[in-house]
Amino acid sequence: MKSGLMLGLGETDDEVFQCLEDLFAAGVRLLTMGQYLAPTKVHHPVERFISPEHFDELAARAETIGFTGVAAGPLVRSSYRADQLVAKEN
Repeated sequence: MKSGLMLGLGETDDEVFQCLEDLFAAGVRLLTMGQYLAPTKVHHPVERFISPEHFDELAARAETIGFTGVAAGPLVRSSYRADQLVAKEN
């Protein structure tokens, strides 16, 4: 099972860590994490920009939890390299 997170909407790291634990407990093994980018000025604004290094730290945390495939970075979207993630699960 796969899921994805968009970050930068005001969540705390502790909330992200809890979400990772909850997703893993629910059976999710493939995960994407990307930066929320407001498509227009009328959409919800970006609360914070997550650095590439912090995305690396979040990916490492997810792998430590046990996720078998993780794609994390500012430009990662829900189907980002999905074929490679699925190959890691099999």
